[in-house]
Amino acid sequence: MITIYSKEGCPKCKVLKMKLEQKGLEYAECLDTAEMLKMGLKSLPVMLCADGQLMKFEEAVKYVNNL
Repeated sequence: MITIYSKEGCPKCKVLKMKLEQKGLEYAECLDTAEMLKMGLKSLPVMLCADGQLMKFEEAVKYVNNL
């Protein structure tokens, strides 16, 4: 399962979610700021893949585009 760490109204977050939906990929969205801070996330969006790999926006978009 893919998890997207994002915040409401974030334009990049919307783009990443749209790309996932266009590919028909299911994902969960985490809006919990406290959890993100515990993970050390400092910029959003961040995508967590099923294999445990964290990807920042640019890397996540490339990954999704190549699926």
